[in-house]
Amino acid sequence: MDRLSDYPMSLLDVEFEELYQRHLCRHSQFGINVIHLIALFGTWYSVYGIIYWLIPSPWTMVVLGVSFLVMVVSNLPILVFVTTIIFVTGVCTLVYYASLPWYWSYLVIFLLSYKIPQWSHKIYQIEHDMTKFNQKYPPSTLLLFILLLYEVPIILNYLVFRYQDWK
Repeated sequence: MDRLSDYPMSLLDVEFEELYQRHLCRHSQFGINVIHLIALFGTWYSVYGIIYWLIPSPWTMVVLGVSFLVMVVSNLPILVFVTTIIFVTGVCTLVYYASLPWYWSYLVIFLLSYKIPQWSHKIYQIEHDMTKFNQKYPPSTLLLFILLLYEVPIILNYLVFRYQDWK
């Protein structure tokens, strides 16, 4: 990507391709993306599991899943959105049909899912210059929320549709 758009960073109007290219600066290797997707699945499973443990209704899963999808639909390419639907459906289905009996089990899964991607950076160390991205996307609370919403679609885009970017 030679040039970034002139639009400012925004939670409501996300430049998905720019976020994807930014992601490749630190996550251009296939293995790290697989590890991160597995960890994200664990994170989502544990967070949704705790919420389901607190509010044990199938509607809990429906509301959580649909709410997330509504937040990202307008900024994703259609095929990435469809794969994101499959991911979210998988998480919600697993929580509903394979919920854990102890809430603390979800906390253990959450902590492991948080640490594993950090450890993977010790194995997969290729990084590229992020200077131009850091100008538009400086570390901030806004960037944190954008990445919380779009990390799964970004990694799914990489793994399912952008095989030419695999290294």
